[in-house]
Amino acid sequence: MENSTQMALRPLGLDGLLKTLDVEFVRLTECVVSSGWSLTLQANEQPGLHYSLLGRAQLIVNEDPPIELVPHTLVIVPPGAALILRASTEGIGAKSGCVDSRSFSFPAGTLRRLVAGPGRPDVIMICGYFRATYASSIDLFGALSAPIVENFTAADQLDEKLKSALSELIAQEIGCSAMSTALLKQVLITLLRRASSSGHLWAERFSVLKDPKVARAFADMVARPGWAHSLSSLADKSGLSRSSFMQRFTDILGDSPMAVLRRLRLRHARMLLAGGTLSIEQVANFVGYRNRSSFSRAYKRLYGHEPTIERP
Repeated sequence: MENSTQMALRPLGLDGLLKTLDVEFVRLTECVVSSGWSLTLQANEQPGLHYSLLGRAQLIVNEDPPIELVPHTLVIVPPGAALILRASTEGIGAKSGCVDSRSFSFPAGTLRRLVAGPGRPDVIMICGYFRATYASSIDLFGALSAPIVENFTAADQLDEKLKSALSELIAQEIGCSAMSTALLKQVLITLLRRASSSGHLWAERFSVLKDPKVARAFADMVARPGWAHSLSSLADKSGLSRSSFMQRFTDILGDSPMAVLRRLRLRHARMLLAGGTLSIEQVANFVGYRNRSSFSRAYKRLYGHEPTIERP
């Protein structure tokens, strides 16, 4: 049976979204970090794309809990986010430290390469900034408030696409900008394809793009599922009356705003429980439940069992 995300995306034409996807402002950098070292990446006004080629690492976004990185992990970071890329702490030697990306300069036609730590690299990533719009008007990631994290495999060939895009920018041959942009667009399309089958919260933002007013409110629900949303506050966010918002939202997603919000909260809770760092009470409060018992009842109704913490 198809999940609700699949059923919502297909009638509204994810394929149509991909056909009108426009990508611009590409800046790619190779980031190399040795064990025990960290690399600070300054905030940028555009969303960031960070793809792990080698090694295990942690990406810290605005002092939030670290995102664990393994090879083929793709992270889309919100605009304006400051980052720290930290290599695994295993095997730290006498030398360790943190390098600021602002200490580097790059002459034209050279590889943009940020290096933190001497010796053999333990982590290699390709990082960049971009702007992606749908139908020439809707910025897909401009309003992103929390990172998107997806794990791919070598079979998805994102490594080759990003390495080729980096090579095009270094070569500075005729058409290099168009070619590198086209390659990055392939990477984003691979990510967006996940939206048609993924159960992650970020995927559902694309099912409402056909109605920008509903999308505005829904994006806020996805970004802050634990917030004290109400039908009135969401309608105000969309710029619609309560009745119009309720009708248009239900037509798109097949359920009422509050019912969808409950699912978003519980799915976010499931992700937090899988992280194994918060108690059940903390997770319940984080996603908007006042007490553990009401949270446990709602969780069991959706998933068929009581919430449990999964220790890593």
